[in-house]
Amino acid sequence: MRLKCPICGREYDRPVQRCECNEPVEFELLRGEPYIGKTVWERFYDFWPVEPALEFSLGEGDTPLVKSKIGGELGVRLYLKNETVNPTWSFKDRGTFLAMSYALKAGYKTVGTVSTGNMAASVSAYASRFGLNAKILVSESASNEKLKAVSVYGGDVIRVKGDYGRLYFESLKLGESLGIYFMNSDNPFRVEGYKGIAFEIAEEVTPDYVLIPTSSGGLFRGVAKGFIELKGSGLIEELPTLVAVQAEGCSPICRAFKEGKEKIERFERPKTIAKAIANPYPPSGNAVLKLLKDFSWLCVAVSDNEIREAQRKLAREGLFVQPASATGIAALRKLVENGRTEEGAKVVSILTGSGLRTLSQAKGGTIRECPLESLENCLR
Repeated sequence: MRLKCPICGREYDRPVQRCECNEPVEFELLRGEPYIGKTVWERFYDFWPVEPALEFSLGEGDTPLVKSKIGGELGVRLYLKNETVNPTWSFKDRGTFLAMSYALKAGYKTVGTVSTGNMAASVSAYASRFGLNAKILVSESASNEKLKAVSVYGGDVIRVKGDYGRLYFESLKLGESLGIYFMNSDNPFRVEGYKGIAFEIAEEVTPDYVLIPTSSGGLFRGVAKGFIELKGSGLIEELPTLVAVQAEGCSPICRAFKEGKEKIERFERPKTIAKAIANPYPPSGNAVLKLLKDFSWLCVAVSDNEIREAQRKLAREGLFVQPASATGIAALRKLVENGRTEEGAKVVSILTGSGLRTLSQAKGGTIRECPLESLENCLR
């Protein structure tokens, strides 16, 4: 089990989560071949650094790739990778399952995470499935409605008063001393689990572009590593252009990329409706920035109005997603309008999470009332 820091290059033979230089570590590139199997875990067995505990799977992964009508309006062939159909409604389940498989094998009795949204629900649900205790650390501002959707699975939900930005690092430190395995946003096993998205996309299409809503950076790193390993194994000929997408109101990676900086800086006073990707100082930000530069990939920031319009358009196709999930469609429109895509290009946008978790932010349609006696007229 060899891990490497993508920034300084230091290597580790033990399961650390962050390098001594304070950057996230990742597993060395894996190579292999696909097999016949029912699940992505079986078909790409060679590519996981730990054996997936399939008996505890909830059916995560193998999500549909849906052809979208929006692509016709923009002159491209657009496909939507619908991660909202995972067991707890987001892509987080893939990473949680693989990280949980490791925790079980390593003998941990308690796992944890720092989150107020999708990842909190995912870890709480899978901990119950695996028979492990869960410590879910949330900010003191987290709403009771949101926390109810997390605590229902049985995890120990703890509101932490104080600087939420420090909580990520404090949890890793305390986890080591208390024997709790924290699988936070860019945990190396979590990143490995996200590779399955790239594998499944490659099974169906050969994309020119893949649009990835980006917050902490773990999802972007996982999808990127998946495609890089496919190419290294001779299973695809070329890498697609990956596009990191952020909200203009909280875009530390895109800002650093645009300004040509080597490292991200904290984004002060973030404000956006895409709260699922509103991380002002993403722990994998520098690693994502390096990938963007090394492979000449792209970073696009979109406004809240553009996000709302994209969310509305997706809903008209029967896909109700959270604002963060709609950022890819908003970014695609920008790329097309700026001449950054080719006519007829094959584009995949990853829909990261369901809108059912953000109902308070959604704008509903018109609802009419009609007396039963007048129903015929109302239906005309």
